Amino acid sequence: MKIPAEFDEIRPYEPEEVQQILHELIEDRQFSRVLQGFVPWIPKGLRNGILKLACKGIKTTTDFQHRFMYPAMKILLWKTTTKYTFSGHPLPSKEKRYTYISNHRDIVLDSAILDVHLYKNNYPTTVEIGIGDNLLIYPWIKKLVRLNKAFTVRRGLSRKELLQSSLLMSKYIHFTINEKKENIWIAQREGRAKDSSDHTQEAVLKMLAMGYEGTPVEQLKHLNIVPLTISYEYDPCDYLKAKEFLAKRDNSNFKKSKQDDLDNMKTGILGKKGKVHYECAPCINEWLDELKDLPKNEFFAEVARRIDKEIHKGYRLYPGNYVAANALRGGYEDKFSTADKEKFEKYLQDRLDKIDIESKDEAYLRERILTMYANPVFNQEEANAQ
Repeated sequence: MKIPAEFDEIRPYEPEEVQQILHELIEDRQFSRVLQGFVPWIPKGLRNGILKLACKGIKTTTDFQHRFMYPAMKILLWKTTTKYTFSGHPLPSKEKRYTYISNHRDIVLDSAILDVHLYKNNYPTTVEIGIGDNLLIYPWIKKLVRLNKAFTVRRGLSRKELLQSSLLMSKYIHFTINEKKENIWIAQREGRAKDSSDHTQEAVLKMLAMGYEGTPVEQLKHLNIVPLTISYEYDPCDYLKAKEFLAKRDNSNFKKSKQDDLDNMKTGILGKKGKVHYECAPCINEWLDELKDLPKNEFFAEVARRIDKEIHKGYRLYPGNYVAANALRGGYEDKFSTADKEKFEKYLQDRLDKIDIESKDEAYLRERILTMYANPVFNQEEANAQ
């Protein structure tokens, strides 16, 4: 189908563009060096020829995912997780398209693991994802993510530019769900919750709504929003987040560099995660009509609160979560064994040892990492009590 030209700067690649972009990627020297790290067994002189042969017949971004990304993800999950599970209440229908809105653990893997589930279970398509342009620091990265069904979220805009960009993105998301018949994945907030206390930004919901005419209920119903909870036994970036907390505490002007973003991305993808679980809540269309009489601002606040409740109830909690919660508040001794405690405390010390800064405040860093693992426990308790 013909995609409106207004979306050209943000959308993934269309079928007529795919082969040209694949050719450009293969010839990109930076991409070739990165690829060498993943396939060192292919001689440099043969790599381009083999890649060109492997790319024959790829006509769409979905073809690209099936041929390259799915096998790559199977290997990655085998190397970095001990178990991957997915459940839901109920699992979404294969007949409709959905906007999955989830807590945010990893900019690449949040949606990629969801794609694996959809592909393995014969869903008609995977998901298009929003990714900030602050991460697209090299041309090959932008090309690769757009081949992998990413649309661009512009960052660092003025207030006027942000409004225009948000409206365009919202219109694109509505178009994608209802005209292109593709799913969408989007995080519940801009950036990861560094302390793992996951809460939906009302601004995200307002952005999602603004691209379609109608009442707020009609606007959100048009997107078939499904809350999705992502639970990691171990967060590969926990020590990097703690390090950033300390840097910001000691320097109010601290900002991550582009290299920091790349290091976080690489660590999140390649780091050990232990068990990983995805829990799918029912589509919010089931209860949106209950809120139709609320004033607009109260409506979005209540939708955010209910999505948070669904996400928090969906956490899969592991012994380390309870060890951390017990260290901070006490009262969870029956949730883990002595062996669980020893294992997590060793893990925690190993993470602290990886933080390579002089005169580090280890007590503060320890508290920050403990909080990351404890907050899902506290949030789930509150959600279940409501």
